[in-house]
Amino acid sequence: MTETWWTILTRFIRFGLVGASGMLVDFGVTWLCKEHFRWNKYVSNSLGFILAATNNYFWNRLWTFQSQNEAVVREYMSFVIIALVGLGLNNLIIYLMHERLRLNFYLSKLIAIGCVTLWNFTMNYVFTFSA
Repeated sequence: MTETWWTILTRFIRFGLVGASGMLVDFGVTWLCKEHFRWNKYVSNSLGFILAATNNYFWNRLWTFQSQNEAVVREYMSFVIIALVGLGLNNLIIYLMHERLRLNFYLSKLIAIGCVTLWNFTMNYVFTFSA
């Protein structure tokens, strides 16, 4: 995929906007499960993250990368695997910032989302939507 820096930047901005919608899903589900249902914060975080990743796959496929790949299942699985690695990074960052540094849980989560966004965009640009 040979693209100009402008095209890559445009894709990153779109990826970020899609990510913002995913962040609403993520925070909403996490809050609902953690605060309302009183589930474990890491289980709640994981569920929020997975539902947001699924939301993000469909929007990134359609809008950010305009994928025409007919191997949707392979593409989705690639996206999910990258998201799962991102989830591990997300939980690690939250653990370090919240448990070790004693930052607020939701501030830690926001920082983790920023870090994992860079991972997710790069890996999906190179692997998932490269065709």
